[in-house]
Amino acid sequence: MSDMIRVLIADDQELLRGSFRLLVDSAPGMMVVAEAADGEETTALCAQHRPDVVLMDVQMPRMSGLEATRALCSQPDGPKVIVLTMFDLDEYVYEALRAGASGFLLKNSPPAELLRAIKVVHEGNALLAPEITKRLISTLAPLPNASTIRAGVPRTDARLDRLTVRERETFTLIARGRSNDEIATELHLSRMTVRTYVSRILTKLDSRDRAGLVVIAYETGFITP
Repeated sequence: MSDMIRVLIADDQELLRGSFRLLVDSAPGMMVVAEAADGEETTALCAQHRPDVVLMDVQMPRMSGLEATRALCSQPDGPKVIVLTMFDLDEYVYEALRAGASGFLLKNSPPAELLRAIKVVHEGNALLAPEITKRLISTLAPLPNASTIRAGVPRTDARLDRLTVRERETFTLIARGRSNDEIATELHLSRMTVRTYVSRILTKLDSRDRAGLVVIAYETGFITP
C-alpha cells in the first residue's frame, strides 16, 4: 500500500465527495484516506491522515478552500493541492496558485482528466493547461511592477540572479506553460537535461513546483505579457 497515492477530498457537498471517492478508489494506485466538509476539517484531517494530494473545493464554510490551501502549502511536508471549482474565473486561478496549489481544475472536467491531474501533481509537476496559463497572464498583466521591468531583467527579486543563461531560457518557457518535452524540443536539449534544469530552478527560486514558478515569473516581471 506504500506506493498508493493517498487522496483527501474536501468539498461541502456530500454527493460530490461521494462521486469523487468512487472515482478515485476505482483507479489503480489511488485511495481516498479521508473526506472533509470545510476548510478547518481539511487541515485537521490532513494532519491526521497525511494525504499526498488534496482535491480542494474553493467555496467552503468556516475556512475557504483558498485559506486551507495556503495553510497546507506553507508546511514543508504538506500535500499537493488541486483546487476544484465550478467557476472558471481568473481570480480563482491566480489566488489558488498564489496560495500554493499545484493545479486548478473545473469540477465538470472529464473523470480521466481528474485522475491524470492527481498523478501529475503527485509526481511534482503542475497542472497548468495552456488556456489556464493564458488566463493567468491576463490576470497578471495589470500588475504595476510589470511595466517597470526592462528587457526581462527584474529589479526586485535577487533570487533570479542565481539562474544561469540556460536556466533563464528554461524558466521563460515554463512561465509560458510549456511542458518538459516542448522545452526540450525548443531548446534542442534532452529530456533529462531539461528535468535537471527544472530541478535546479525550483531549488534556486525556492518554489514547490512549476505552478509556483509561473507566479514568480510574472509577479517579478521576469516575464511580461
